[in-house]
Order: sequence, then C-alpha cells, then structure tokens
Amino acid sequence: MDTMRIDILNPKATRLLKDLAALNLIAIQDTSKNGFADILKKLRSKSKSVPTIEEITNEVEIVRFKRYAKSEK
Repeated sequence: MDTMRIDILNPKATRLLKDLAALNLIAIQDTSKNGFADILKKLRSKSKSVPTIEEITNEVEIVRFKRYAKSEK
C-alpha cells in the first residue's frame, strides 16, 4: 500500500476521490485534525526555549528504558 499527501486544487477532484473511496479503491483519512501537531504548536508558542529533536529523542528513550525495565520484573 502506498500513502500519498495530495493538495486538491479543484473542488471537482474531491468528488472524484470520494467516488473512488465509495468503490473501495482508495481510503481517505482526514489529516486536517492533527491533534498532536496542534498541541505541539501551542506548547512551543508558550515556551521560552523550544527543545531540539535530540532532546526530545533522549527524553523518549529514557521513558522507554524505564518502562521496559518495569516490564521485565
């Protein structure tokens, strides 16, 4: 299965895509309501310093390590 992001320039294309979905040829997912991205933007706008991707990755790894250590006991 291939996934693509498509910008619709003509409203008629929306109708065509919905017809294809009705024929079970494609599946349409609404990504306009990306809750995580909205929350992240809101948090970053209120923060004085934005964490880098490395800082975020390190924090995630720490949490995963702790969670994994608990599951082994």
